[in-house]
Amino acid sequence: MKKKIYDGHRSFQYLAAGLDYKAFPLASETERLGNYAIRLDPQQLERVQRIFDENMMISLRDHGFVMPLHPEHTLEYCKHGFTAFAYEGLSRSGLDVMFENFMDGIMNISSRMGLKWDDVIWNLGMRYCDIAHQDMVMIASNIFDLYRAKDTGRIAIIPSLEAATALENELDRVDILYGLGIRCMGITYNEANTLGTGLSEPRDGGLTNFGRRVVKRMNQLGMVIDISHCGDQTSLDTIEASEKPVLITHAGARKLWNTPRMKPDEILQACAEKGGVIGILAAPNTTLTKNRPDHTIESVMEHFEYIVDLVGIDHVGFGPDTFFGDHVALQHAVDAQLSIGQSHSGEEFGESTYVRGLEDPVEAMPNIVKWLVWRGYSDTDIAKVTGGNVIRALSKIWVK
Repeated sequence: MKKKIYDGHRSFQYLAAGLDYKAFPLASETERLGNYAIRLDPQQLERVQRIFDENMMISLRDHGFVMPLHPEHTLEYCKHGFTAFAYEGLSRSGLDVMFENFMDGIMNISSRMGLKWDDVIWNLGMRYCDIAHQDMVMIASNIFDLYRAKDTGRIAIIPSLEAATALENELDRVDILYGLGIRCMGITYNEANTLGTGLSEPRDGGLTNFGRRVVKRMNQLGMVIDISHCGDQTSLDTIEASEKPVLITHAGARKLWNTPRMKPDEILQACAEKGGVIGILAAPNTTLTKNRPDHTIESVMEHFEYIVDLVGIDHVGFGPDTFFGDHVALQHAVDAQLSIGQSHSGEEFGESTYVRGLEDPVEAMPNIVKWLVWRGYSDTDIAKVTGGNVIRALSKIWVK
């Protein structure tokens, strides 16, 4: 993998720790728990290197977020608002492009429950300020920016929001968010909002009238619509209402693991038929399977192969949804406000502390490509699922 132009920047190094902001001990960006090995011969490793060099590597959902070293600091760390970004870790990820929501669902600056307008704006401004003080990560607003990042050894961040909850009932806030750089937005998170029903609700009323107006406005502006956390009827309504492809940036197949967080075949097929792309999820305790109830890269790739067989190789990508530090500790810390546990309900399983082989962005895409090479996928198909399919979808969505 070509090295990125990382200059050693650490988040907020232009401020005085302890004076301008509270500094927490942080998880490592480079020392991983598993160091999972996919054994390839020298010829295969050379092929992996060539694939990274010659193709656009895009994650539909990953994070530069760094967790505090001590899980008991999690809520205070998030509420304080100065959360670190893993520039060094991302420089080793092999990624050229990353859909990044800056963990908007847990930035509880002004509220206890999160996903509020003031919190979203604070979070965006704080992260943009930090990014402006370094050179490796750049904010992308169009496809040209993605190629520019690749060509110059940088990583393009596509600013995203997990859910449109912060809109409340203000349609023009979509325009404001677009003006602030947001290029992808989920309709709901796990719970219902003014647009529709989240996947943890017991009844799904589908996309509301306001939700339909938001979908139309997002189409008009050229903003990606994400239905990863929507209920089933809301997902289907959104796909039908949109004039452009809709993405499922991070999910899996419910046929393999029957929880609300996974998508049924009907939705996966409808998304593909509209020209969309499904990103395969790897957050802990999500993309398990009956064959592999311990969460590893093998269970994640079982979801990948199932969905490829269902909708075709042209409509699948990867959205591992990883970050740096204890992912499970964060899930537990924010469960009450984001209904994480409910989204994982419906199956009996022993909780995995992390996903072996896909612990964080340093492991995720490199191990995914190695696995695909090991399984005998062609260079053409690997190029599609690691970025080409996303570029094709964006070329239909990001139009002025």
